[in-house]
Amino acid sequence: MSFDLQLRGQRALVTGGTKGVGAAVVQALVDAGVQVMATARSAPAHPIGGVLYVPADVSTAEGAAEVAQAVLTHWGGVDILVNVVGGSSAPGGGFAALDDAQWFNELNQNLMPAVRLDRALLPAMLAQGAGVIVHVSSIQRVLPLPESTTAYAAAKAALSTYSKALSKEVTPQGVRVLSVSPGWVETEAAVALAERVATQTGTDYEGGKQIIMQSLGGIPMGRPARPQEVADLITFLVSPRAGAISGSEHVIDGGTVPTV
Repeated sequence: MSFDLQLRGQRALVTGGTKGVGAAVVQALVDAGVQVMATARSAPAHPIGGVLYVPADVSTAEGAAEVAQAVLTHWGGVDILVNVVGGSSAPGGGFAALDDAQWFNELNQNLMPAVRLDRALLPAMLAQGAGVIVHVSSIQRVLPLPESTTAYAAAKAALSTYSKALSKEVTPQGVRVLSVSPGWVETEAAVALAERVATQTGTDYEGGKQIIMQSLGGIPMGRPARPQEVADLITFLVSPRAGAISGSEHVIDGGTVPTV
């Protein structure tokens, strides 16, 4: 039996598509025959052939509108929307270190890009009676680290709840909505963090990784996920092979979250 994902010729927008998980998603979709538009704050150092890149800051209303307009101008709409963009720049120090500006920044990085782009691009999906939206959340929504990720975790929890609500509204009209919740993923940023921890504690890179994994309560698999593994999951979920899946959140964390 062939396991063709039946994605050839589909149109996809991937936010945060130049590094880490986003770049891996772009590559996986291209490999599956998808036409891909990707966005990030700057163009990639090594662009993937055939991908249309739109430099924009989707954490702002203006940037999200610019990207949505590019999609509508080039294609008239999309079949797949993967909201990967996110992250945290909040300082450590717990709740007292988070002023209103920090809170709004985390929401604008991790919740509002998806809300704004969905709102702009969903009408065309609904008009064609088909489409898939994936929101990349995080296990931090159920496993926050109070020292540094309270606002980020709260924003991701909001994203997961929004995703569920949206799925209940639009799945009856032919648009599937899902969320994917990674644990620690060995992206460029994660490698830099492990190297920094290693330097601070007088160990090597592997030692730095172990310290980070211990801070999460351990990863039973013994390693972080790889960007390609997260991308493969997302690529399957947006395909017709996953046509009966909607409204659910899919955890990919090597067993980090210790509850069901």
